[in-house]
Amino acid sequence: MPDTTVVDAPVIDLVHPLPGFPDQRRFRLLRLDDEGTLCALRSLSDPELRFLVVPPAPFYPDYAPVIDDATVSDLAIASAEEVQLLLILTPGDTLADTTANLRAPVVLNTTTRRAAQVILEDADLSVSTPLLG
Repeated sequence: MPDTTVVDAPVIDLVHPLPGFPDQRRFRLLRLDDEGTLCALRSLSDPELRFLVVPPAPFYPDYAPVIDDATVSDLAIASAEEVQLLLILTPGDTLADTTANLRAPVVLNTTTRRAAQVILEDADLSVSTPLLG
């Protein structure tokens, strides 16, 4: 059964910076709702920089990307149980206008708290999929 909420992993180290943010490697994962579904990745060195993220399962229950071996190695992933996927959102004027990036999820090792944004090879996955389908 896929995770529907974000695990408690307060500080995350990105092994590779997010595209466009080469100097930002440490983030705090903050829950924005009681359920732990809507969260923010907030930079520790620039508090104004944050990304809204959600676990995919509540919105895309069939989403199961294949993570390449290099990422598994970079994040020191030993088992699937220690992996948390996060989708970066692009907020719209309303929730109905909000989109999620399914093509490049953030993969978090909940044990080591190391993470990376992975660009998937599946061309059918969009960078702007409506959150509410």
